[in-house]
Amino acid sequence: MASVSRLTRRKDASHWPRMSSTFWAVVLLTALLVLYCGQLAAGTCEIVTLDRDSSQPRRTIARQTARCACKKGQIAGTTRARPACVDAGIVRKKQWCEMVPCLEDEGCDLLVNKSGWTCTQPGGRVKTTTV
Repeated sequence: MASVSRLTRRKDASHWPRMSSTFWAVVLLTALLVLYCGQLAAGTCEIVTLDRDSSQPRRTIARQTARCACKKGQIAGTTRARPACVDAGIVRKKQWCEMVPCLEDEGCDLLVNKSGWTCTQPGGRVKTTTV
């Protein structure tokens, strides 16, 4: 009996196409770039959606959704009217004005039931935010 060599190739088997090392380097770098661009840096936020409703006179309702990658001990919040990572204790205690949610020239006041805050502009215009 003749032994059959295990290294012989089958004639009906397809061969892998030979690609240059440059091709594989480009594929690898592209995959890494796609993975990296989908991640937020620690301690940062980005606005995902922003909806405005001006159907009522003298009143605009704005809703925004933010995506945050907060560090340990932080939670998504608002600083200077932008989404930001803030100390989790502020949210736990509902001391919203401690995260400095209003712009520099605005005054911050807690709502009576601590469900949010108001930012009062120098001209008297009031922006109310509820959580």
